[in-house]
Amino acid sequence: MLNIKLDTIIYGDSLSKLKSFPDNSVDLIFADPPYNLQLKNVLYRPNNTKVSAVNDDWDKFSSFEEYDKFSIQWLTECRRILKDSGTLWVIGSYHNIFRVGKILLDLGFWILNDVQWVKTNPMPNFKGTRFTNASETLIWCKKSEYQKKYTFNYKIMKSLNGGKQMTSIWNIPICSGKERLRNDNGEKVHSTQKPEELLKRVILSSTQEGDVVLDPFFGSGTTGAVCKKLKRHFIGIEKEMKYIRVARERIANVSTFFNEVNLKEETKTYHKVPFKELINAGFIKVGSKLYSRKRYNKEAFVLETGNLEMDGINGSIHKIGAIVEHTPSCNGWNFWYCKYKNKIYLLDELREEYFLSKGVKL
Repeated sequence: MLNIKLDTIIYGDSLSKLKSFPDNSVDLIFADPPYNLQLKNVLYRPNNTKVSAVNDDWDKFSSFEEYDKFSIQWLTECRRILKDSGTLWVIGSYHNIFRVGKILLDLGFWILNDVQWVKTNPMPNFKGTRFTNASETLIWCKKSEYQKKYTFNYKIMKSLNGGKQMTSIWNIPICSGKERLRNDNGEKVHSTQKPEELLKRVILSSTQEGDVVLDPFFGSGTTGAVCKKLKRHFIGIEKEMKYIRVARERIANVSTFFNEVNLKEETKTYHKVPFKELINAGFIKVGSKLYSRKRYNKEAFVLETGNLEMDGINGSIHKIGAIVEHTPSCNGWNFWYCKYKNKIYLLDELREEYFLSKGVKL
């Protein structure tokens, strides 16, 4: 059980504070760690004005080895803290994301997607010595290859994308205008403040209302502000008090919700029916063939008992499917195909045809 106050910011170093969290206690972790940019010189524009780049002490490491050790430590704690049904997002640039990706896999995480945040208004390369760096990478992963349950609000994200499946390319402008937090001198409060639209997609896609989101590098509080606007809980860890003060004020001033806050992921209702019932109803004939997905190129014969026979092995649609896939279990309804009225149907589709014939509303 999580014994840490929700919707709060913990002051201190992430590596030490993460150790105080109990195992399997948060639903989602979003991490925007130091990028280790390794900047060695001051950057200037063609008009000789200084570029406000990332040169903060918290982004500086003495070597790649030190950065890797730091990454291993905080990611190890995050994997322990994450619920067995939870997922982790980490964002980075070309400076660090490939090192972080390798470490994730070495620690046992399993990558679900790499999302490219394409900046529609990137900072130009003033020297003209390389391409304009116009993207950052987000890695979305679950705790292990064998984790079956995790939240992905596919239909909600599809609705945000005009009814089309949302891709892993997100075109979002960098934080600017009124959203960019500045001090009384007009200077950026935080050098790497992320746009709320980016966090909205992350949190909306992979959490449910009331879930707990942990951000171990809280910064100026974008994660907390977006969580509040989406009716999620947050816990932030931040070692710079100047950022905590800004983040607290920012989150306290949130008075409206995002329009998407009430969107719910519609789930398909499955009506149960024994496979043998499709045989009795004449949708599948005894002795006919079922076909596996093309990459396996397997066939099984339908028996009068409602089982299948393949290569001398007798079993249910699920058991025979698992044998083909070499997995402990298999949903046969979404694995086998058959021919019905001169058309090829997935068994799950044929099951729907059966219910429609019975007048069952799906």
